[in-house]
Amino acid sequence: MTALATGLGALPFLMVRPSRRWLGFGNGIAAGLMLAASGALVVEGYAVGPLAVAGGSVLGGLFIALSRGWLDGRGELDVAGLRGADARKALLLVGAMTVHSAAEGIGIGVSFGGGAELGLFISLAIAVHNIPEGLAISLVLIPRGLSVWKGAGWSVFSSLPQPLLALPAFLFVLQFAPVLPWGLGFAAGAMVWMVWRELLPDAVEGTGSRSAVALAVVGAAAVMTLLQVFLKG
Repeated sequence: MTALATGLGALPFLMVRPSRRWLGFGNGIAAGLMLAASGALVVEGYAVGPLAVAGGSVLGGLFIALSRGWLDGRGELDVAGLRGADARKALLLVGAMTVHSAAEGIGIGVSFGGGAELGLFISLAIAVHNIPEGLAISLVLIPRGLSVWKGAGWSVFSSLPQPLLALPAFLFVLQFAPVLPWGLGFAAGAMVWMVWRELLPDAVEGTGSRSAVALAVVGAAAVMTLLQVFLKG
């Protein structure tokens, strides 16, 4: 359920097909959604392990930075019909969101260790939370030429670690619980690096206006934060 919900973020593009010119604003909105999600991960991780979430954040940023360097050295890339820089950005974005989903999958499994009601609530909250995350992925991939269904497919793919890791985390909750703040920090660091070094520069270049990008980032982050507050309330 949580993984499939991510694919719903691509459905608005069945009615509105964003052009390449729209990519700058799409990157800004995606950046805002990812920054808000990163902040929520840090807050959640800080409550159970401040040092672990800080260390995980550094490792997550290094992971994406090293991945970018490795991809740059691979020459011409071809990913789902995207080539060159577009293919690299697609891989980095999906990679960062997949790491994020892995941390959330562990969180789902650990929450079920506290009872079925808590686990179901957390799962539902993450499923709803995943829809704008799927939108963030689609906002970056679809304007670059991917079809809506491929955008939805990559969104669902990024969330597959949730069901794959939830079960072992539930079965071995005592062993997985100490790893959770590291995973939350790692995911947050990966997404923040992706936003800072990839999405924001592309957004400014595409729109030609820092003010417009700032408005898109702040607006998207505010909506995502309100959604998170609503789900926790």
